[in-house]
Amino acid sequence: MSPITVVEGRRLSLTNLDKVLYPATGTTKGEVLHYCTTTADLLLPHLRDRPVSFLRYPDGPDGQRFFTKNVPPGTPSWVKSCEVPHSRSGPVRQVVLQDLASLVWAANLVVELHTPQWTCGAPGVADRLVLDLDPGEPATIVECCAAALWLRERLAADGLAAYAKTSGSKGLHLVVAVEPTPSDRTTAYARTLAVEAGAALGDLVTHKMTRALRPGKVFIDFSQNAAAKTTAVAYTLRARPEPTVSTPVTWDEVAGCTAPDQLSFRFEEIAARRERHGDLHAPLLSPSAAGPVPAAGRRIA
Repeated sequence: MSPITVVEGRRLSLTNLDKVLYPATGTTKGEVLHYCTTTADLLLPHLRDRPVSFLRYPDGPDGQRFFTKNVPPGTPSWVKSCEVPHSRSGPVRQVVLQDLASLVWAANLVVELHTPQWTCGAPGVADRLVLDLDPGEPATIVECCAAALWLRERLAADGLAAYAKTSGSKGLHLVVAVEPTPSDRTTAYARTLAVEAGAALGDLVTHKMTRALRPGKVFIDFSQNAAAKTTAVAYTLRARPEPTVSTPVTWDEVAGCTAPDQLSFRFEEIAARRERHGDLHAPLLSPSAAGPVPAAGRRIA
């Protein structure tokens, strides 16, 4: 019989707690659940009011993986959801993780957590801008850091503050709080930044998705600002060979990165980082941190 736990008054059945999900480290499902529970105070603010998409990997990263946006079958009635427009199928409902009990329920499914750059109350109106820096081998996160430093200065010239986090995979994410703006405008502006970076750092960066152009360069993926796209949320575990986390990092860490392992963090390292830094992405949660998105191609004087 699966153990029953009570979280904030909600009864939850937790399954297969001894199951090894990450064979490389021997990490079990119980340890994954413990991480999500003890990191909830960091995770939940970045999930609040945003529809969640799940990348499920119930047998670990080497097993079957599948991406789902719809509310999963068997979801408890007390787990909140919101209606999300869909261009082809019409409106769908997606989970919204607002509290610890809902987060533990989702973690029991073994998931990566992905969200769009907008909230349920304003579908397609972004309050975040994201630049996904993806290195093509033999480039690594070291090259991503060089591109990130250029982009940070470029964004600052437009009055926007960028915050960095590891993707939890190979690359780096830059996240910017913006005043509510239609997603097509944030996408156009993000594309302008990527094109400018490609012109300034031509040997290092490409804004084009074509695979043949990406080896040895950092691909700046601006398309994740589209209303239908999602990005791994800060502090989520990733379905990688080891239990790595999409981890906020300081700009000093970005500037000082000379080897990929310097910016690769596993779940057991997050508690110490929280003690040292707090939530480095907390400023993104404050409306006062948001700046206006310039028209594409126009720099604020």
